[in-house]
Amino acid sequence: MTDQKEHVARSTTLVSSATFVSRLFGLVREQIFAFLFGAGFATDAFVAAFRIPNLLRDLFAEGALSAAFVPVFTDYLVNKDKKEAFRLGNLVVNALLVILFVIVVIGILATPWIVDLIAPGFKSIPGKSELTVLLARIMFPFLLLVSLAAVAMGMLNSLKHFGVPAFAPVFLNVGMILSGFLICPLFDPPIIGMALGVLLGGLGQWAFQLPSLRKEGYRYSWIVSFSDPGVRRIIILMTPAILGLASTQINIFVNTVIASFLPQGSPSYLNYSFRLMHFPLGVFGVAVATVTLPIVATYAARKDIPNVLSTCASSLRLVFFLTLPSIFFLAIASKPIVSTLYQHGVFTYQDTLFTSQALIFYAFGLFAYASVRVIAPVFYSLGDTKTPVKVSVLAVAMNIALNLAFMRPFGFRGLALATSLSAMLNMFVLMSLLRRRVGPLDIAGLGASFLKILGGSTVLGAVLFAVQKAYPLNLETSTLLPKALYLLVLFILAAGSYAGMAAALKIKELQLVLGILKKKR
Repeated sequence: MTDQKEHVARSTTLVSSATFVSRLFGLVREQIFAFLFGAGFATDAFVAAFRIPNLLRDLFAEGALSAAFVPVFTDYLVNKDKKEAFRLGNLVVNALLVILFVIVVIGILATPWIVDLIAPGFKSIPGKSELTVLLARIMFPFLLLVSLAAVAMGMLNSLKHFGVPAFAPVFLNVGMILSGFLICPLFDPPIIGMALGVLLGGLGQWAFQLPSLRKEGYRYSWIVSFSDPGVRRIIILMTPAILGLASTQINIFVNTVIASFLPQGSPSYLNYSFRLMHFPLGVFGVAVATVTLPIVATYAARKDIPNVLSTCASSLRLVFFLTLPSIFFLAIASKPIVSTLYQHGVFTYQDTLFTSQALIFYAFGLFAYASVRVIAPVFYSLGDTKTPVKVSVLAVAMNIALNLAFMRPFGFRGLALATSLSAMLNMFVLMSLLRRRVGPLDIAGLGASFLKILGGSTVLGAVLFAVQKAYPLNLETSTLLPKALYLLVLFILAAGSYAGMAAALKIKELQLVLGILKKKR
């Protein structure tokens, strides 16, 4: 099992590296957004418009489809052969082309009603709803492109190719970055160029993975059969997964509705801060989950439950090791981070203060978001699709209740806090039910690791707080270079203090990660 732990950690390092590049480009994209559009009319409209295809993307592509497709495709690889697995891949691709084409057409026609539903508060500002409708219609085909990319990713991950699919999202960010400079100036309003960049990026995200699939022997063919046993298994797995994710999307829907009634800029503050929180979530949490799913699916296909549980537990410890220090860094250094990355052009110091406040509350639940990404697919691999749905519905109900309770006293900050608290509930309930469903998950061992890692992260936080108190930087007037150097120093001190504490506390994951890095060198 030690070799398996090292394999998970080694593959996670590869995926994390590729995802880091993707998230880095994502931050550049957000910087360009902040520079060109700030936090106001156009950005609010784009955030709400992109929410619509993103909602469906989570349902059909990177959410339910991946969770359902990878276990079935892996089962074909283990118990049949690669030819049959690729035949299943073609059946799924063609089914998506048929279904999603219809959904995209209907969605484009129904966009005005969807916008009225998702952002009713925009009606009070002249032109805001109309701009949101236009942007959403342009971006709707992104759903089809990203779904094809998700199938390609699922096939490559099942074949233990993690680097290329993890790097593919770079193209979405590159498409939007280039559009900011090359396409936006051609349109009035310029934000239309960003919507077109989404389509270009989605196309690149899918096309980049095709050469790797061809090397594995995949060839596209037009075969359609909704009655095929493999397709039916995926649909059966997807249906409850979609219901579970739909409940999560109700979360997002409620957040967007409430944010549209809050002061102008609130949707933008939440979006900018959520993107920052997604940086470590993608680099660490999603990377671990991406590697864990096909490995767990392989063990589940062999009915090897002890290794399913052991892989899940070791992956969770790795998630804790990587995300807990990220929480302290994002929260305590929130203002320097936001100011350095976003405070340019029309993005003001006041925008920095508000965005950093939202970031603190979002970061609070980072370890829980990442843990749910690891735990929920384990249920799908074991053929249990109902449990994650029920838990997701419970978490969503809690989030909605907290949103309504927090919106008046805390404003947009309350929405971020509610999201974090509901993610924690989701995580703890899933862990408890997984233990009941298949056996002991070594909760005591996970708890001990969590506390040790939390102790090391607390020292990291204390160091950051002391340094900023002793050597404050005027973020309102400083230029980019001093702010960047200041943030770099904070990061080095944070990483050094955490590594030192992890070594002193003998946290095993430190040696595992360092060992892999040495081997790579």
